[in-house]
Amino acid sequence: MMRDRKALQLALLAVVMFGFGFLLVPLYDVFCDITGLNGKTATQAVVESQEIDPNRHVTVEFVTYQSTGLQGEFSASVQHLQVQLGAMHQVDFTVTNPSGKDKVLRAIPSVSPGRAASYLHKTECFCFQEQPLTAQGTAVLPMRFYVDRMLPADIEVFTLSYTLYDISDRANRS
Repeated sequence: MMRDRKALQLALLAVVMFGFGFLLVPLYDVFCDITGLNGKTATQAVVESQEIDPNRHVTVEFVTYQSTGLQGEFSASVQHLQVQLGAMHQVDFTVTNPSGKDKVLRAIPSVSPGRAASYLHKTECFCFQEQPLTAQGTAVLPMRFYVDRMLPADIEVFTLSYTLYDISDRANRS
């Protein structure tokens, strides 16, 4: 009797653990929406804005990171930019490859606070595709964007960050 009860408890625990594991991805998305972490941006270009709000500006900050072990430099041409809502802007990012081997790089964007991500519209971005970079090479990677006029009024500053990854091994296998 005691063993049957213990077996039932363990089986129930296994089902609860499986259910929790299954719900981790949607729970993570909700957590990110609430906290503003890991704001996801669109992965395809959009059409240019036609409506500009001449009375409202926000500050967009640009932050760059390189994955562990990636050598070289990766930086934005500006650290922050005061932008007019609806107006087109361009920021150039520079990446260098000091190694003696060609690389294939991939940039993953993130916006904080996360709810600002859906109001950032990129018409051109190096993050849309893999970026080949020759040995000892340098590349200037443009990113053209506008911030939607419907950005909530309480968001006056947001940060767009890019993390650069070396995906040469994976790209060479494809």
